[in-house]
Amino acid sequence: MTSEKIGRKLIVVGSGKGGVGKSTVSANLAIALAKLGVKVGLIDADIYGPSQPRLMATENEKPHAVDQKMIPIQSPYGVPMLSLGHLVKPGQAIAWRGPMAGNALGQLIDADWADAEVLIADLPPGTGDVQLSMLQKQKPAGAVIVSTPQDLALIDATRAIDLFNQAGVPVIGLVENMAGYACPHCGEVSDPFGAGGAEAAARTMGHDFLGRIPLDIAIRTASDAGTPPAATDAQEGVAFHQIAARLKDWLNQSAAE
Repeated sequence: MTSEKIGRKLIVVGSGKGGVGKSTVSANLAIALAKLGVKVGLIDADIYGPSQPRLMATENEKPHAVDQKMIPIQSPYGVPMLSLGHLVKPGQAIAWRGPMAGNALGQLIDADWADAEVLIADLPPGTGDVQLSMLQKQKPAGAVIVSTPQDLALIDATRAIDLFNQAGVPVIGLVENMAGYACPHCGEVSDPFGAGGAEAAARTMGHDFLGRIPLDIAIRTASDAGTPPAATDAQEGVAFHQIAARLKDWLNQSAAE
């Protein structure tokens, strides 16, 4: 049974390339939505490089199944979640061909998500088999695109947007990650990856710009420690909450149409 059949919205977080912080954005958006009262689940659809167990502090958890449906793991942050990282040994290579990866993703999506209204799916980078399988079998309600400001990342992000456009999946908007670095010693802000590129690209392509997230060592250290900034009152979580509020507005508007 697909998410569409049971009235549940599947929102994918994608990017054209790796290393742009897509998984961090996915985890924090899920937590921030939960804090806004949305019943949300998190799917680590990055089959070959699952990182959500580390980000969500569930590395040692193992899901079980009831009536051939997996039961999501409850994270410490009020967000149920599933990842292939929960099913394999840490560091184990997942060397699967496309159909196997697609079947694994289908099991994660079609798990027993109980009363979850929204599923946030952290996609692998690119436009490969996993994305195609999802688009064919579990058509998402919308896509959030994550990019860093520099031109090379934006070129790849444009390809991801084109894939969703071809599949008829609405692009909810773009998020610019690693946008501006404030020196912890002097406070001066620099832009090692450029600035404003994703916002300009969104404007050019006619999509909404959802917000920017700074390049902040506190976000990196908190993520590595399994304490996503959106779960705390720390300043570095503010951007995620602002983006989640815009995503909730889109969800409400979509439900009203």
